[in-house]
Amino acid sequence: MWILCVFCVLFTGSAAQIHVCGKAPQNARIVGGADAPNGAWPWQVSIHRNSSHMCGGSLINNLWVLSAAHCVKGENASMLTVYIGRRTLNGSNPNEVRRNISQIIYHPGFSFSTYDNDMSLLKLDSTVNFTDYIRPVCLAASGSTLNADINVWTTGWGTTVFGGSLATNLQEVQVPIVGNRQCSCDYFPYVNITDNMLCAALEEEAKTPGDSGGPLVYKPGSVWIEFGVVSFGYQCALPGYPGIYSRVSRYEDWIKSYITENQPGFVSFRSNGTDSDLSVNCTKLNLSSTTAPPTTTTSTTKPTTTTPAQGKIHMLPPSHTLIHTSVVCGNAPLNKNLSAGASVSDGQWPWMVSIQKNQVHVCGGTLVSENAVLSDSSCLPSSLNMSEWSVVLGRLHQNGSNANEVRLMITNITRSNSSGVSNVVVLKLASKPTLSNYIQPICLDDGQNTFAEGTTCYSAGWSLVATGAQTLREIQTSIVSCGTASSANTLCTRIFTLQQGDYGGPLMCKVSGSWFQAVVLFNTNSTTRADMMTFEKVSAFKDFLRSVLGEFLSPAASTTAAPIVSTTSSGPALTAGPALLASHLLLALLGLLLFT
Repeated sequence: MWILCVFCVLFTGSAAQIHVCGKAPQNARIVGGADAPNGAWPWQVSIHRNSSHMCGGSLINNLWVLSAAHCVKGENASMLTVYIGRRTLNGSNPNEVRRNISQIIYHPGFSFSTYDNDMSLLKLDSTVNFTDYIRPVCLAASGSTLNADINVWTTGWGTTVFGGSLATNLQEVQVPIVGNRQCSCDYFPYVNITDNMLCAALEEEAKTPGDSGGPLVYKPGSVWIEFGVVSFGYQCALPGYPGIYSRVSRYEDWIKSYITENQPGFVSFRSNGTDSDLSVNCTKLNLSSTTAPPTTTTSTTKPTTTTPAQGKIHMLPPSHTLIHTSVVCGNAPLNKNLSAGASVSDGQWPWMVSIQKNQVHVCGGTLVSENAVLSDSSCLPSSLNMSEWSVVLGRLHQNGSNANEVRLMITNITRSNSSGVSNVVVLKLASKPTLSNYIQPICLDDGQNTFAEGTTCYSAGWSLVATGAQTLREIQTSIVSCGTASSANTLCTRIFTLQQGDYGGPLMCKVSGSWFQAVVLFNTNSTTRADMMTFEKVSAFKDFLRSVLGEFLSPAASTTAAPIVSTTSSGPALTAGPALLASHLLLALLGLLLFT
């Protein structure tokens, strides 16, 4: 009769991996909630970019690592390194091995707008030998289930406090599964929880230190099984907002389609008994305990198309609609009463960014895509600790209250390599901010605009010579002839004063109703005449910027995109900015995804 116990474990997959995977010889006793013992989680991987930890992952055989798509989409494999058998980010790790990445594969159904199908595979440049400190984890096979309230484990070097620094030592914490029905209710109407997702978190306490791409594991018998890959959440699993993971069991066929030899060990596990999540009532979703749980028909097999998921919220009742369209640039709804040198009003320049080290302003920058900031390359040292740097959007005062601001961590820094006087830098953000009247991207000049002599333009920044509240200031100038200094890549203006706090910010000119960034304010600008300043145009860097950002955003005037409109049966229409409604909830990546 013991067969009818609570758990039923069936083994599938390659015989070689089944005999090895999921065993942690050094994990004899789980301490929990703090530093993980050395070797306790031998499949844990630290993915590095330019010598800095950026994401977690899991070793699934001797050549492949499982991680999240949002960690690696757009990354260059040659810039990434993985460490296996590592415990501390600072100090000696005698049991670790280092490997380069030879191939990056991310699920073609992944979309930054929804985070559905947030799954990737990284192929190592050479195999690793298994030891007590380096072993693969088993993977949940198709059809595997975990009922609500089952306690699972997540590990990583992510922060345990929103906005905090990375942990020095590998962290471990036990959290209960939150059923998709409850999770959907918790996040409604901001996030679409699909069947490809798994939720887990403590309701009363935010304590989830896992890095993006890291594992969520459970041990129902003699081996550890990975059921989830850390994907996203809201401000370190804020109470009431569980952490969200990609459901590994949905991707068995997809993983096997790429790993055709020495396949990972897939283990089938189904929770016994009735799932308490089925009895959850959610008035927001018009769901009662007798209503069937929300489902989707999203395919996880290797698709024949690379079209991203569209992100329709399938659980909305008929009285709700959601329309989201392409993000546009250069739109500043609150840009009025330009004052040519004085402090500006809140939201007047919604793309302005304060780049900060240890929460102290260093340079300006501009939001130029949904998750990227443009600045002067010399603003950031060539060698830096990424955890010390962040950006603040929607800020007006450097000292004082800013109700509309958002602070985001930086996950990647890419510098141009121009032979000219100056270079630019693109900062990739850990998540996409919610666009609003106070946070919008500016358009980038690609060389198609002609800034004629006499055109009025503006610069803005937090000059260090400012006093009092150090409020964002603007300066008006105009385009002049460069004379003998003229070239296809130069732009000249009347003289205006720049200080350290202004560097990295924009020179902005309005074209056909939309604001374009014509130049980045460099601290190496040369003045060739007493009445003129010479700048290198943004368009001079267009090839570099396109390689990092993709196609530039288009202004509203050149698109038929409509704003997001969410309508409810009990209230008026709500119009928001041109991004997924409240996507900050979806993309403010907890401690779960601070370094992506």
